[in-house]
Amino acid sequence: MMKPISFLFALFFNFFSAHKINTDSLRNLDYQSLKNKFYKYYDDDQTVQSNTIAHYYLLKAKKEKNQLQIGEGYILLHFNKDFPTALCYLDSLTKITKNITSNLYPARTFLMKGNLYYKYDNLKEALDNYILALKYAKEQNDEQQVEFANLNIAYLNSYIGKNIEAAKIFRHYLYSSDKTKDEYQHNQNRVSLINCYLEINKLDSANILIHEALESSLNNKYNINQYIYLSGVYNLKTSNYKDAIINLRKSLSYFSNVNGGIDNYVLYYLGKSYQGLNDKENTVKYFKQLDSNVQKENNTSFLELREVYIYLIDYYKEKGNKEKQLYFIDRFLIVDKKLDEQFKYLSVELSKKYDVPNLLKEKEDIISELRTRKLISSVVILILCPLLIFLAIALYISKKTERKHQRIAQDLIRSLNDNPANDLNSSMDLITENKSIVKKDNEPLSKVVPEDIAQSILVDLQRFEERKSYLKKGITLNSLAKNIKTNTAYLSEVINSHKEKNFSTYLNDLRIDYALVKLVKDKSFRSYKLSVIAEELGYNSEQAFYLAFKRKTGTTLSTYIREIEKTKAFSSYNNISS
Repeated sequence: MMKPISFLFALFFNFFSAHKINTDSLRNLDYQSLKNKFYKYYDDDQTVQSNTIAHYYLLKAKKEKNQLQIGEGYILLHFNKDFPTALCYLDSLTKITKNITSNLYPARTFLMKGNLYYKYDNLKEALDNYILALKYAKEQNDEQQVEFANLNIAYLNSYIGKNIEAAKIFRHYLYSSDKTKDEYQHNQNRVSLINCYLEINKLDSANILIHEALESSLNNKYNINQYIYLSGVYNLKTSNYKDAIINLRKSLSYFSNVNGGIDNYVLYYLGKSYQGLNDKENTVKYFKQLDSNVQKENNTSFLELREVYIYLIDYYKEKGNKEKQLYFIDRFLIVDKKLDEQFKYLSVELSKKYDVPNLLKEKEDIISELRTRKLISSVVILILCPLLIFLAIALYISKKTERKHQRIAQDLIRSLNDNPANDLNSSMDLITENKSIVKKDNEPLSKVVPEDIAQSILVDLQRFEERKSYLKKGITLNSLAKNIKTNTAYLSEVINSHKEKNFSTYLNDLRIDYALVKLVKDKSFRSYKLSVIAEELGYNSEQAFYLAFKRKTGTTLSTYIREIEKTKAFSSYNNISS
């Protein structure tokens, strides 16, 4: 796992600067412009220029008695100093910011100290300071510093091999942070996630992110070479050793001249690539170069060093070179002791101070969520109870209505089945209430219509019913009056007085009575769609027929047909049994 020291500090460069180049003299620059200029020189390894700006910054802040900016001045000064001096500046930062009203401190001070210890390979102190930074950042509700602390702790998790846990943190901040707001940080989160994916062999995921980055508009050589390096590691992991070497050598030519320690990882993976090709000479060449760098920088925070020294020991043992073999045994013991101390400490403390508190927080969140769910459930129950009661009543009424419809349908069917005649016309007589055309003694057929005309109209209506002319579509009072050569007033009066209903009801009753009989007698008619039945009965729409049927019979068409089928099935069963 690459240890991206440069990222740890760059996070804070970006936090307080926009990296703008300002060519004005220092005297005419404000604090932000001075910071921008400082970081520009610092990034370019121009130590003298960046130191000059840092000292001027602190002098300006002290002259103006600006406590917050005095603290920023100490931060700028500590970057170019050795460890003891840098730590003294950060201790001064602690005193200066003690009484400052700002949500930055003390979280930012602990983050800075953590980075300083990390840079000088004291991972124990780095972790302790990151944990404190996280604690204060949470108390101050400073989401950005919470993010910085979590990301730095994720690096330590990755260092001890907990890459799955680290990947969760990097993935969260990669996809939740606004990359347009801080492109540098977004890029480094992606780099860190790729590193984790490579370590846990999620190679396809790593490759997708690498190509995504290389196809985007990377804005500087550092970023480009980061992804060239990662492409090399990917090729190594997929046993594509020659392409791995091409990528890694290309990135080495850049990182050899840049601070940050990435060149050590490039050297390690170059050695591994040649080892994959069984090229022992080149493997030893790059592993020895890595050892030289480690001694020069006094940086042993590199777990893979154990593997490097074991390979070198075995190589010189095979060669019979006792001096080199003993030398690398000593190197291994020195590095192994320090790695073991750091690994054990981080393994215990990360779990105790970071993972366990996070689990407790997660537990509290779950309990809170369960309480919320319980409250919601109670409210839902209060709402559902009346609704369920309403539905139960509605269901009871529906069932009661259905039973009523069934009884009506059964009575209708029974009255038809009890008819001794089998023809449709005989059955119709049982249902259709046709009044005799013979008037009672001394009782006129109508008080309005002349007697002879009323008698003639009744005869025509009798013929109208016998011929089933009522099944034709588009029959109206006017059309029927014209057909029997009378006027609408006389026809309406005769129907009202003799049939005791208006024309519309009279027509619908004839059609429904016909349907009741035909549905019982004609099996194929029962199988027709509602639209076909309605059309055969002379209705213009299914809805008109459905409503007329229910109004006339008191039951529904579907219930009536269902009861007919039950009756027919029962009759067939009895016939078979007998």
